[in-house]
Amino acid sequence: MSLLKELQKQRWDDHRFYHRNRINQSLHFFSAMCFISSYVLIFIEPVWAVMIGWLLAMVSRQIGHFFFESKDFDEVNNATHEYKESVKVGYNLQRKVVLLTIWVISPLILKFDPSVFGLLTPAFDRWSLLTNISLIWFWIGVGAVLFRSIQLIFVMGPLAAIAWPTKIITDPFHDVYIYAKAPLYLMKGELYDDMSDWYIEEFSEELKESQA
Repeated sequence: MSLLKELQKQRWDDHRFYHRNRINQSLHFFSAMCFISSYVLIFIEPVWAVMIGWLLAMVSRQIGHFFFESKDFDEVNNATHEYKESVKVGYNLQRKVVLLTIWVISPLILKFDPSVFGLLTPAFDRWSLLTNISLIWFWIGVGAVLFRSIQLIFVMGPLAAIAWPTKIITDPFHDVYIYAKAPLYLMKGELYDDMSDWYIEEFSEELKESQA
């Protein structure tokens, strides 16, 4: 399988297993716009880039997953929630709980060691404190991607380990592409995606294989 095919497969599985709810899709659209803003701001004002990335983009994204996606048997994909969690390439809900817990409690280290073992300049005002928190959160994000990518080398092989971080980095642009209409569907009263939208055609080959 080529890198592109592996990337497409991961995107398709992620969409069909974890993004059927239109509220979740709408939140992902909002999250994607925030992430894209962060990509731009990282070169202009890194502190705000990280804050937007975590507090707006990441939080809204995970709200959609934890509170709006059904955990019951998935009749469309003929899969249980446990099965979907077991085949999730990246961070499934259990792993996300661990990651988000680390993220939430991480600023507490500044209370016990303002320099974080000499890696940071101790904060002397609110802005410098915000800067240090943003640095911690930035490296947690980078570390989370690197950690799972290294795991995937041993669990699924090098191809998956390369495709997954590529997917993570490019997800905001892809989410804007496929979920831009989700708020409109919601306003029409459509709560769940029936998986028949035109953009799914690019994954039709993988869908046929999964249903075979």
